[in-house]
Formats: sequence, structure tokens, C-alpha cells
Amino acid sequence: MKLLCLSNGHGEDAIAVRILRQLQLLPKPPELAALPLVGEGRAYTGLQGVPIIGPVKAMPSGGFIYMDGRQLWRDLQGGLLQLTFSQIGAVRAWAKEGGAILAVGDIVPLLLAWMSGAPYAFVGTAKSEYYLRDETGPLKRFSADGRRESQLECVYLPWERWLMRQRRCKAVFPRDSLTSDNLRRLSIPAFDLGNPMMDDLHSENPPALFYDPNAEINEIKRSLIVALLPGSRAPEAYANWQQIMKAVTGMCETFYERDPVFLAAISPGLSLESFCEKLEVDGWRQKERKSAAPASRLSALELKEKTLPPIGDSSAVTFSRGNATLILSQHAFVDCLQLADLAIAMAGTATEQFVGLGKPAIAIPGAGPQFTPAFAEAQSRLLGSSLILVQQPAEVAGVVRRLLRDPDWLQLIAENGQRRMGEPGAARRIAACLKERLLIAK
Repeated sequence: MKLLCLSNGHGEDAIAVRILRQLQLLPKPPELAALPLVGEGRAYTGLQGVPIIGPVKAMPSGGFIYMDGRQLWRDLQGGLLQLTFSQIGAVRAWAKEGGAILAVGDIVPLLLAWMSGAPYAFVGTAKSEYYLRDETGPLKRFSADGRRESQLECVYLPWERWLMRQRRCKAVFPRDSLTSDNLRRLSIPAFDLGNPMMDDLHSENPPALFYDPNAEINEIKRSLIVALLPGSRAPEAYANWQQIMKAVTGMCETFYERDPVFLAAISPGLSLESFCEKLEVDGWRQKERKSAAPASRLSALELKEKTLPPIGDSSAVTFSRGNATLILSQHAFVDCLQLADLAIAMAGTATEQFVGLGKPAIAIPGAGPQFTPAFAEAQSRLLGSSLILVQQPAEVAGVVRRLLRDPDWLQLIAENGQRRMGEPGAARRIAACLKERLLIAK
């Protein structure tokens, strides 16, 4: 059996790769192919034996045409229509040879899967019932548009549900239990198997001491560890970094006695020099790496010594200012998330993954095109109490101080994040379901 995977975005590509990798591990795996509809699909380069069957191209918006009409116009000028028609042709040509399609993302790959004429399945990464309601009922919205949205019976619109209800649609994999339950109520073949976004993020490392039973005592004995998540797309991430560093300055002043450690998870596609330049302007000084010690990961308890970067990245760059240490890494994203107590976040997928580990994230709206005030507000509905939205960087330190003094709040955040993002292993479960529902479907 053959399977073509369609995905539309960097985060969607990463989720697709996780599922395809699990499909490759199945007995008698299917013949796989892929077509990333947004960007160049670099995530697929790590998969052997999975060719890209159609044209790909990076658009000016980076895929965020839904948030700003100007971004759509720039993409149209950049050849979006020609690219889309070429991709539709490639999908139809592939489907004529037989096989099935896995659509990962939103209505765009779902629509192309339906247009192909082949049987298909859908991994819905973009929408969740949590945008409209939680377990207690509809969310309170203050704008007229928001109130109308809250009254919808489903976060997926009627035409999206129609595509998911077709006979050729063999399975739908929503991102959380709340959405799965509602889609099943509407006669859609939805399977609640978890969110692949959380795969490969858990380890045997002990949890951050923020959540230790003796946290009150331990909190005064060790460094406070903060992940910095500026996003993955240029030039927006550089602008976000300017805002994050204002919050870091406030954190350094407020928690001076805690010797704070900041772990900046920087996308490999960004220029590390741009981030370092801002640090130097703000008075941070780069530290030489001690070569005598082995390049290994430190536990949270060992961070107080700070003789090594606390992450498994030998190319990480370390800065210091006063009692604070800031480490920038482009190759230890998981380590940064695992070791940190909390995050200052201006990102999409990375913020959701951090919250899914049961930890609080504090978000500052930016100028976009992705992390706009509207995006941040919507993300705060998606993630609930786990994402604390502030309007100015100067507010971050005060929020952290309140968090440290309220263990009950932290416990609620931990339970909420894990419930909304799910348990690891979703890609393996989805692959097994695809084999049964799609790849051997009659």
C-alpha cells in the first residue's frame, strides 16, 4: 500500500514526520511519499525513503496568511496561486496510481486529500474545542465576534466537517479529548489517540524542582531556571527577542538572589549572532567554555554550580551578567524545555509543547506576523490556565513571584497542561490506527 502525506507548515511537517517514522517501523510498512504545502519541508529531510513528489517553495508570510490580509497579498505576488495549482496537479497524478492520503494540518491539506479521489485520513493540528469552551462550558468572550464563536456547536466549520464525514475519510485524529468527543457526537470518525506534538519530549530526567514536595525549602537553595522561546521564523523572532530581553532584565532584578539561569531555545534556521548582539548591547558578557569538564547534561540540582552548560549541546553559547547566566542553544530544544521551571514565550508550537510538560508559560504579544495580540489571546484560550498572558515585559517578574508563592496554582497548571496536550506516544498509536483503518481499508 502507498501513502502520501500532505502537511502545511513547519510544526505540521514535524508532526507528520513523527507519524511517518512510526509507519516505517510497522511490519510490511507502506510505501511513503510527502508533499509539504507550505515552505520547503526541511523536516522531511531526516526521513529516508520518503520522496517529496511535488513543487515546494517558501512564501513571504511563512504560512501565516490567515492572520493578515497583507501577508496573503505578499504570497500571491510571490507565486502562491501557481504553486497551489502545481501541488494540486501533483497530488491528483499521484492518486491515480493508487494509495491513500494522510492530511496533517488544517482545511488546506484536508481539501486536497478530498480532491484527490483517494481514501484519506486527517490529523487536525490547527483547531481545538478549547478555543471555544472547556470542560465546564462555553468560554466567556467579550467581543461580539467572540460571543458568536462561543455559540458554535463545533470549532470545525460545516464545510470542514463535511470533508471529515465523507466515506473516503476513514479516520480523523483531533489534538485533544474534548475535540474528539464533540466530533464523534457529530458522526465523524474521530479517534482520541493523543497529540504527536508531545512525542519525544519526555525523558527519565527528574522534573524541575519547582514541583518538588519540598519546593518551599528548595526554592531558596537553587537557581531559578527559565526557558526563553522567541519563535522560529525570521525576522519576527529577532523582534520577539527584544521584548523577551526586557522581561529578562526585570527577572534579573527581581530574583537576583536566586542566581537565575535562562535557557534560550533558538531555531537552527535563525542567526545566533543576532541574538548575541542584543545581549552584548544589554551588558551581557560571553563566557569561555571550560574545556576540562565533559560536555554533559546537568540536573537541576547541579545548576547552582553552573560550571557547565546545563544542556547537551557542545556548541551552546553562555553569557553572564551579575548573578545571572543565559545560555543560547540551537541544538538542545528538548533539554531547554525539560530543565526549565517556566517559560517566557512568544512562539506557537514550542509554547504548547512546554505547557504540555505541565509547566507555566508567560506570553507577551508581539507585532507578528505570527505572535500578534490576537494570536496570543487565542493561544491563551487553547492552553487555559497554563498560559499567562501579560501586556508588557515588565509584568513578567511579578507574575513569576506570584507563581512561586502559590503551589496550588502550580498544581492546577500542571494538571491542565497535561490534560490539554495529552500523553506521549500518539504518533505510534496513530500509525497503528492508520494501518487498520486506511492502509488495509476495503
